[in-house]
Amino acid sequence: MPRWIIDSPRTLGLPDIAALRVRVISGSVAILGSQDPPSLDVAGILGPPLLVTHEAGILTITYEDLQPGGLRGWLRPRRHSADVTITVPRGCPAQVSVVTASAIVSGISASISAKSGSGDITLDGVTGSVDGKTVSGDLEARGVDGEIVFSSVSGGLTLAGGTVRQLAARTVSGQVTADVEVCDGGGLKVTTVSGDVAVRVPAAVSARVNLRSTSGRLRSSFEQISPAPGPGPATASGTLGSGSASLSLTSMTGDVALLARGEPPASAAPPAARRNVQENPMSTPTGQGDEK
Repeated sequence: MPRWIIDSPRTLGLPDIAALRVRVISGSVAILGSQDPPSLDVAGILGPPLLVTHEAGILTITYEDLQPGGLRGWLRPRRHSADVTITVPRGCPAQVSVVTASAIVSGISASISAKSGSGDITLDGVTGSVDGKTVSGDLEARGVDGEIVFSSVSGGLTLAGGTVRQLAARTVSGQVTADVEVCDGGGLKVTTVSGDVAVRVPAAVSARVNLRSTSGRLRSSFEQISPAPGPGPATASGTLGSGSASLSLTSMTGDVALLARGEPPASAAPPAARRNVQENPMSTPTGQGDEK
């Protein structure tokens, strides 16, 4: 089993990689899908050296004291810092776990598991399934295409562009913002306690919609989806188009907004309001939805 101890900046050529596992504490991690040969670049390191192993096609990057039975790394996390960039095949599944480090994953078309304490996670051009978990770190993704599961205490989720087959997001106080396409037969399910939720989808989307906030405000750019009058929790439901997908957005005390991208339905909003929605996806169209 090839094994390397890295205690200073260096670049390392690697054998073929079938899967990647990275576990560091602070610093930065970049995982890049590429047609180039696999490689590891360590730009900086502070504290204990990195332990790199390659066994049965699995590349593992971690610290010796983070191995089973080693506790010092978690008890004194600020002593561990590394800035690493790993180039892997595009179809290489990856697992990355960090505490305060930032993590970037780009160009991967396989499953990704990303876990963080307070470090932020960035995904760019990822087309496989994503499982993201943070405590207070944010997850931001651009150009995603696949299934996404996200959970956090106070971290937020931001999705910009791409097509989502399934999204399941749950936070306590983190905000969830998404501007995506939704596949036929797909679905978005977002649940927060106090975090705001804002989702923008194409105006011609076909979906069954359910919006709910116990004490926050509901906003909708769709005439067919308007808050029900009366006391109690603010709710709105209905069907857009053929209803081939599902959109469920729920918050206990946060605001919930469902917005339309592009040309809204003919009677959904006056022209001025349509321009406002396109220019500012977080704004509320004039005359659309009720506030509680």
